[in-house]
Amino acid sequence: MALANAYKKGVIHAGLVVKQLNIADMEFDPNVHAVSPRNQFYEPDVVAAQELIAWADHLVFIYPTWWGTMPALLKAFLDRVLTPGFAFQEIHGSENWTKLLNGKSAQIITTMDTPLWVFRWLHSSPGHKAMAKSTLEYCGISPVKVLSFSPINNSDEATRAKWLRKAERIGFGLRAGFPTAAEKNINKIGYWLKAIRLQFYPMTWIAYAAGAYGAASIGQEFNSAVFWLGFLWIFFLEVATVLSNEFYDYKTDSENKYYGPFTGGSRVIVDKQLSFKEIKRGVLVSLVASLVTGLALFFLFTGSPIQSIVWMMLLSVVALGYTIPPLKLSYRGLGELDVGFTHSFGVILCGFIFQGGDLLHPLPWLLGVPLFLAILPSIILAGIPDYQSDKAINKVSIPVLLGKIKAANLAIVFTILSAMIAVIWQVVNIGGTAYNSAAYFIVPHAAILTFLLYKYTKRPDRSPHVNILLITALTYVIWFGIIPLLRLS
Repeated sequence: MALANAYKKGVIHAGLVVKQLNIADMEFDPNVHAVSPRNQFYEPDVVAAQELIAWADHLVFIYPTWWGTMPALLKAFLDRVLTPGFAFQEIHGSENWTKLLNGKSAQIITTMDTPLWVFRWLHSSPGHKAMAKSTLEYCGISPVKVLSFSPINNSDEATRAKWLRKAERIGFGLRAGFPTAAEKNINKIGYWLKAIRLQFYPMTWIAYAAGAYGAASIGQEFNSAVFWLGFLWIFFLEVATVLSNEFYDYKTDSENKYYGPFTGGSRVIVDKQLSFKEIKRGVLVSLVASLVTGLALFFLFTGSPIQSIVWMMLLSVVALGYTIPPLKLSYRGLGELDVGFTHSFGVILCGFIFQGGDLLHPLPWLLGVPLFLAILPSIILAGIPDYQSDKAINKVSIPVLLGKIKAANLAIVFTILSAMIAVIWQVVNIGGTAYNSAAYFIVPHAAILTFLLYKYTKRPDRSPHVNILLITALTYVIWFGIIPLLRLS
């Protein structure tokens, strides 16, 4: 209670309104007897606790850590108060859920006898993770900060007084906001990194590098300045494309119940982490940066500037036209082909032409064929979790156009075709040595992906979540970039 009073004193001095709830004084059944806690009788104290949580912008939990986690009474409180329909909402048939307490933050203050370094490094902070990650953040409460005091046993009066002063200081710190302005800026950087989806750029670099080294393999002098400036141009163009997708796909993303790490967008607008205005500004900044790097690249081209400019303009139109009107290719049944083209022929030809290669030389086109076919299964699969939301707003993806089963069968066809062509390229030395040894890596992976796709088509309980399939398909694509890159570099 002394820590609670000290923290409360700091908050009051900060000029904020604070309301206190003592769980030990509450009267409620600590056990959940119904199938779901939402179906159990809500005692007046439980209702009052929910009203206080709904009122507050910032929640503070002060308790002792027992047996590595929270006391039983606090656990019972959470079970009865943070109920479905109040703190979160399940989405039927989905692994996802809706967080209903977004916009609130929290502070945990806890005491323990275990030394802090033991609790953190040897025990992995079980109580902190259970409370902060698995409970509060699960309901949308973020950020959650943790302050721990230890060891309590044999602590002297001076030490306890120091802890009380710190608790009061933390409470008074709310005057600057929670999180503070600096912390909000750091969080904002994280949201922008989430929005541009950095996980997809390494494959772009691999394909681009394969094209650049392909030019060097036929006698063109490799220019590192051109190489990195060219990739920077592609990077900014891809950022503009990804952010524009967030803007124009908002409706389908907000309706999507089956989003995952590879589908459904980054959800920064849906989760109110970034605004429409900020995303539009991000698109504009990215386009300006792409234009500036493109102009700088113009003065360094070692090959034909005309070919380079024509290809850059074509790639820009096709990439940005994925969701931006008037093309909106992803809404017209052409989204998968768009992504396949831009991330295979598109970037390979950039690397090749920027290094002085000729647009009509067969090498980059030959390198692009198996990569293009290998990309299509993953892009088709990415549309399966989005199927219902895309169909609801008339966005025509291949799964919407053909249905999930036929789309999966088409993914099997492209998987087999890409593996066959890679083997043919290896056997007859098409593209030189670019696909040497490809069969040893690509064929087994293709067999696994084909098997998983076939199993998916035969399952009567096909889940919209296809994360394992997607991971298998995305890693399959890597072989078609990394093998040519290693052989040509």
